[in-house]
Amino acid sequence: MRAVGLDGFSKGWVTVSIDGDRRTISFHTDIAEALARPFDRAGIDIPIGMTEDGRRDCDLLARASLRPHTSRVFTGARRWLWQEFRDPDRANAEAERRGQTKVSRQLWHLGNKIMEVDAFLRAEATRDIREVHPELVFLRLNGGKPLPRKKSEEGDALRCKLLRRAGFRELDRWLTETRIGRGAKRDDVLDACAVAIAAREPGGCVPEGAPPMDAHGLPMQIWY
Repeated sequence: MRAVGLDGFSKGWVTVSIDGDRRTISFHTDIAEALARPFDRAGIDIPIGMTEDGRRDCDLLARASLRPHTSRVFTGARRWLWQEFRDPDRANAEAERRGQTKVSRQLWHLGNKIMEVDAFLRAEATRDIREVHPELVFLRLNGGKPLPRKKSEEGDALRCKLLRRAGFRELDRWLTETRIGRGAKRDDVLDACAVAIAAREPGGCVPEGAPPMDAHGLPMQIWY
């Protein structure tokens, strides 16, 4: 089975592939290029499926699983935010007018990536591409124990340890050589590895069972 994990960064996508015992990494400018090679299942760290008001049960369940670090799951993605607005303040004013929660600056800046993936998946509905949250994967790999912040020295070291244990023998080279000059940060690479693990062998999903579908037939379910 060939599994692929993707994580976005400022210049594109980090793509990590697992094919048997072989693990590879590559960097791409857009989602179509990142998923151009054949795969059996792909995971991606980006919201898939959206509601009109931004509320998704999968986000709430994921946040509950990550307590006390609930803020690691961004919530509130809505297509209309980026379809109708180019300015977050105006988008938030409209959200307030509609009686909805505001969009955070972190989520707002993911808008281009979210809409890129949304358009791609609506055109490629038959492919097995799932939303994965890397922090849920790391939680699973760590035996259910909450991890320190990923940008902290302790958090980085623990995530690297867990990934090496999962078979990423070339991780140090990827972090210190391969990613240099690409624009991707250390945690982008680590997150893509975690997403690939979930794509290859999912440990579960929230919510369990058949997922709720959005207005365009996309599942609103987070795998780990």
